[in-house]
Amino acid sequence: MSVLFFDIGATLADARMEPDGSLTLRPRPRVAAVLDALAAVRRGIISNPGPGDGAAERAAAALGAAFPGRFTEAGLVHWGVKDGRGIFDRAVASAGGVPADGCVFVGEDAQERAFAREAGMRTAPHPVFAPAAMEGRAVFFARIGLPEGRGLAELAAVAETTEAVPVHVASERLVLVMASGLGAEVLERAGFTVELREPVEDRSAFLVRDEGPGGLAEPQAGAAGVAGADGAAGRAEALYGFVAGALAAGGAPPAVPLGPAPGGVYLAVPAGARVEEVHRPGARPGDTECLLPDPALLSRPGEGAGRPGAGVRGAASGDGLPSAEVIAAVRATVTAEVLRGHVARLSGAGPLVEGEPVTVRSRDAAAQDNELVVEALAGRFQELGLRVRRHPFRWRGRQLFNVEAEHRVAGADSAVLVTAHLDSTASGGEFTDEAGAPRPYDPAVDPAPGADDDGSGTAGVLAAAECLASLLAAGARPVRSVRFVLFNAEEQGLVGSKFYARAAAAEGDRIAGVFQMDMIAGLRRGAVPRVEIHAGSAVPGPVVGASDALGELVARTLAAFDPAVTVQQLTGPADPAVGRSDHASFHERGWAAVAVSEDLFSTPEGAPGTGTRQYHTPGDTLLDEDHDSGFAATIAGSVTATALAFAGL
Repeated sequence: MSVLFFDIGATLADARMEPDGSLTLRPRPRVAAVLDALAAVRRGIISNPGPGDGAAERAAAALGAAFPGRFTEAGLVHWGVKDGRGIFDRAVASAGGVPADGCVFVGEDAQERAFAREAGMRTAPHPVFAPAAMEGRAVFFARIGLPEGRGLAELAAVAETTEAVPVHVASERLVLVMASGLGAEVLERAGFTVELREPVEDRSAFLVRDEGPGGLAEPQAGAAGVAGADGAAGRAEALYGFVAGALAAGGAPPAVPLGPAPGGVYLAVPAGARVEEVHRPGARPGDTECLLPDPALLSRPGEGAGRPGAGVRGAASGDGLPSAEVIAAVRATVTAEVLRGHVARLSGAGPLVEGEPVTVRSRDAAAQDNELVVEALAGRFQELGLRVRRHPFRWRGRQLFNVEAEHRVAGADSAVLVTAHLDSTASGGEFTDEAGAPRPYDPAVDPAPGADDDGSGTAGVLAAAECLASLLAAGARPVRSVRFVLFNAEEQGLVGSKFYARAAAAEGDRIAGVFQMDMIAGLRRGAVPRVEIHAGSAVPGPVVGASDALGELVARTLAAFDPAVTVQQLTGPADPAVGRSDHASFHERGWAAVAVSEDLFSTPEGAPGTGTRQYHTPGDTLLDEDHDSGFAATIAGSVTATALAFAGL
């Protein structure tokens, strides 16, 4: 007789900290069906409720509300940290004579699965695979090829019935999944090509992008997952070799290749191997993307959301530009002085909270100051009268939070999101030890002020919220809800936005459009001010045109806001930011989204970018000669005006 132990956060449910401090759990797709099918099996919990008095009680109450009658054996419920095998040994001991290999830990986190395996437990990376783990059947990463005439919706319908969970959509012809042998057989019988790769075990999946001229060839599905793409396969192998070598040099467990991916290579990365810290020389921003398993990944809920053209209404003028009232409010609130003040607090140039002594050394996801910044941002949004929720998720053994602040409109058809990422990194800097010898960046202790990346974008989101508050105070009323979201752990591969978008899709959220600001203050002295609007999506379908339309709205507003600025609209597969900022997490779900930035990438003609030269270094400070708060105000003001008009103001 087996005993199943489930992790909660992300595995069983998506978690939210509500404005009143309570915890809400929303069951993940397919979880209820799995629990019903395993009703006769003893079930327990191994979960970290987080620090603080009453955390376990809040988690227990939320678990009971989300899964009534599903976890009734109190002796099998274990709350605590999972930083070693200890809590898993205690779980085995609580199973009442069931041997360790008769106990199964079901959890999405690869490091936690590794600890469970040390304790002798079997593991499953998703609840769908709990029966496979109980029966000792392996789960693999697999490449699924879709033949001509078969669509992603058909694949979704079959995968929903078997032991298969999508991980990433490469194209209309290739999808990366987790699947058991049974799941692979079902998919093959349904007419799809299946290539089993490595067992999942304690591994996570990543996409690492190539930086060579033109990128890798687009993968095409075939018997081996890629047909007629010797150049792409060779370059994917070379990229894997570089990453594997770098990980080995640092003493990390080796990553395993899963074949070519769009513009790069898929890797299965064992627990403890920090692939997101490996970058090829000259790597572009966002060269690593974490991939999360999700049964609903192929459903694309965003494709049913309102199209951008329908959002410009209410107080917006007939030509699609924001109204004079909105422009005036933006110019009064989204100023260089305001943005500079916010960036100072976020980057350590001034106190994090006015009147208090704490200053920020780093917002890195591994730094202690990250949590303090989250609290300060949530507090500022609350002062503006917005409904604030924190969205917890775990990464590399730490509990992190996305911050969401919303002005909710009763009866609204959808929400408009203004976003940025709140974390920072200095992984591109040069560091030395006490003897003066070079050493790697230590994210837990080294300074990472991130004034431009992405303190400037975070400041822009704060200023946008302040602008909305001023308009609401003057009696303005949007017709769509407006939501300000700050994502954590973007520098680790879009982690926070991946968790956020996955949860929003599971909840049936309706998002009309996403406006992401990622690095908006970098402008070299004497350079022509140039703004990039990134709408390119690796995801086919209606999201492509919808994102292009959103980008066109921003471009028109920018041109009217400051005619001296050169606007570069980037779209389609040639957009160098495809998959490289948090807007991509929404593209993946079919939602229209754009990322607006300084001139980060070279032009199609080969001219170099004119943004900051302190990218990912300790020199990315408010005093950096490339940091231009006036330029940031132009970008943030234009994005704010576009978003508010899009919401009907």
